[in-house]
Amino acid sequence: MGSKSPDLRYTTSPEWIKTVLNDFDSFLIDHACCERKANALLMSLIAKYPDRNGIIPQLIALALEELEHFAEAYSFMEKRGLQLGKDEPDPYVNQLLARARHGRDERFIDRLLISSVIERRGAERFRLVAENIADPELAAFYERLWKAEVKHAHVFVQMLHKEYEAELVNARLDEITAFEAEICSTLKLRPALH
Repeated sequence: MGSKSPDLRYTTSPEWIKTVLNDFDSFLIDHACCERKANALLMSLIAKYPDRNGIIPQLIALALEELEHFAEAYSFMEKRGLQLGKDEPDPYVNQLLARARHGRDERFIDRLLISSVIERRGAERFRLVAENIADPELAAFYERLWKAEVKHAHVFVQMLHKEYEAELVNARLDEITAFEAEICSTLKLRPALH
């Protein structure tokens, strides 16, 4: 069963990177929070689905990598004298999660596919940061991150291909990718990853 690439159907506007670069401190704080939330999601998937022995090692590996990314983003925050704020609702993620189906298998499939699409969007936007930020250390960090996010996007789909028919997974991935494009087209620009 081959892995289908979760290609995006919406291209981030050039105005997004301008918004980010005009308030990079806010973006960096948001980015760190997103990495921490990604780690928390992965740990919660392990807790909710302890019987999924075939994918738990991959979930653990992804959780460790997200924690490492959080630590790195937080290190950049410390250098800039920034502090973590309280969690703010993420309209992008919340709208995607609102489309997740109910039922044990359906919810599991949707959570992993939504995570795949979020990682792909992160890759696209981290690449924009890497290509446009003047600071070489940050550019190198975001260059490495966007490549990791692409890998993560594929891993989520590959995990599902171990558990379910590829056609079923890929059809639902197409639906979620379409929802994601609709959501992105309506979101207000802000100095945040989503």
